[in-house]
Amino acid sequence: MEVTKAEVQGHEPLQMFNGSFEGSERAAELIGRLREFLNGELADLARGHRVNHEEGASRGLLQAVWKRSHALGFYGMTLPEKMGGLGLSVLDQALIKEAIYATGSPFAPHVLGELSGPPRVGALARFATPYQMQHFVLPVARAEKAICFALTEAQAGSDAGAVQTLAVQEGDSFVINGRKRFISGSPFADFAVLVCSTAESPEQREVSALFVDLGAPGVRVEAGYKTMAGQSSTGDIVFENARVPAACLIGERGRGLGLALGRITVNRLLHCPAMLGLAQVALRDALGHAMARRQFGRAIGQFQAIQHMLADMATELAAARALMLHTARQLDAGVEGRAESAMAKLFCSETAFRIADRAVQIHGGEGIVQGSRVEFLFRVLRMYRVLTGTSEIQRNTIAKELMG
Repeated sequence: MEVTKAEVQGHEPLQMFNGSFEGSERAAELIGRLREFLNGELADLARGHRVNHEEGASRGLLQAVWKRSHALGFYGMTLPEKMGGLGLSVLDQALIKEAIYATGSPFAPHVLGELSGPPRVGALARFATPYQMQHFVLPVARAEKAICFALTEAQAGSDAGAVQTLAVQEGDSFVINGRKRFISGSPFADFAVLVCSTAESPEQREVSALFVDLGAPGVRVEAGYKTMAGQSSTGDIVFENARVPAACLIGERGRGLGLALGRITVNRLLHCPAMLGLAQVALRDALGHAMARRQFGRAIGQFQAIQHMLADMATELAAARALMLHTARQLDAGVEGRAESAMAKLFCSETAFRIADRAVQIHGGEGIVQGSRVEFLFRVLRMYRVLTGTSEIQRNTIAKELMG
């Protein structure tokens, strides 16, 4: 399915979100330039290379997008200021990310490098040695190299500490064996942040983090399968006696899980703007279809059944958005916010999926055709109820915080 300019560009943001801007002047300026970039240059690029939500871009094309985004000052903006970032508040980051995804662009995950760029390094950059900064972190920050975050395994998902990929230290190296599963961005990554076991016996839990060159002997990426999201941006990483220098150990041995999840509260919240940006696209498309589709001599949007669905979609979206922004302000104010962040992830993911479900219903037969945008949104927003912590894990977190 070829992406049309109207699909990539969409309409202006929904009127209900066109009131006073909640963020800083810098964020407003960045959002204006980002929309221009996504709706103009990247929309043309998507059409010219037939890139859409089902058919992804080549590694070379993605790298061109990363480099162009870096040149415009977008790529890496979430990094610490000493590494070239902008020192943005959590609120500004949420608003910027929401605006990016609300464009409906298939390049939305790549403008800030979310799948394979600086956000994948995240808080680990604070613990990087000069060697690691030079060889891994800075090339990623400059959009010269791509990186993925390798945690999930067949038996280690929600229970992240149960990783079985084993790194055995031999002198000044670690010898690694195991398989990582469902690793986003791995098909086009150069490096990985590997979360693995360094325990000396199976009974122990000792989780460490390592930078790994995916081009090293004994390392291979097995891709080719697709998730519900469509594009082949996910793969497995297999380690067979791969030897990694001990200098690639991030922080202290046995502290890898804590380092990797050190910003889990903020990261959990910052998945919400992607969901709500996509939910805005679903609502916008449903509204447009309701006004254009005619049955029984009038637009289907004139029927109360359709109007009520649109009203519920808009109301729930506004509520989810209010929770997301309130939580962002709390985190900026220094509140720990573990329960609040989990609430936001739970409510936003469940709400966004309901909005996509109603968008399909409003589109009728057109909504269930594979390749239509609302059908894609239904699939990808269903995934968010699983990704980055399932709804059940969020409920566990909330309950634990409530019960002390």
